[in-house]
Amino acid sequence: QQHVLNLTVSDHDPIFLDDINKRSPTHWLPNTECINPLLQPVAGTYYGIYLLDVLEHISQVDEDLFIRNILSALDPQGSLVIGMPSLPSQQYASEKSRMGHVNCKSGDQLALLMKEYFSNVSIFSMNDEVVHTGYWDMSHYLFAVCTHLY
Repeated sequence: QQHVLNLTVSDHDPIFLDDINKRSPTHWLPNTECINPLLQPVAGTYYGIYLLDVLEHISQVDEDLFIRNILSALDPQGSLVIGMPSLPSQQYASEKSRMGHVNCKSGDQLALLMKEYFSNVSIFSMNDEVVHTGYWDMSHYLFAVCTHLY
C-alpha cells in the first residue's frame, strides 16, 4: 500500500472488503470494489493486477472468461502477477483446502496458460518464505509474473 499511488482491492464477497477496510491504517486505506469477473469485465485501467490465491478457486471451464475479464482492465504496458498453491503440493493439503482448490496447476501448466495472454511469462516457486526459480514440482506455491499483453 505504501509503495503505490492508488490501490484497489476487489473481491466478489463484501465481507472480505469490509475486513480490509477494518484492518487498513486510515492513511493507507485502499479503494475497494465488489466485483465478480466471472459475470462481467473489470472496469478501469490498472498498471498492475495481483491475483494471489484466486485462480485455484476458479473452475478450469471458467478460467478463460475469468482471465479475459480481469485482463480487460490491464494497461497494455501493465503486469499481472498470479500466485497459487502448486498442484504437487495438494497431496499435503487438508481435505477442506483441497475441496476449494479446484484448479491448482503445475509450473508448466501455469506457464502454458499465461502464455496464451502474454508474450513474457516468468514462473517462480516458493517454499516457506523463499522465492526461487528452482524445481517447480517440489514447490508449495507458484508465482507467474506476466508482461507484454497480446
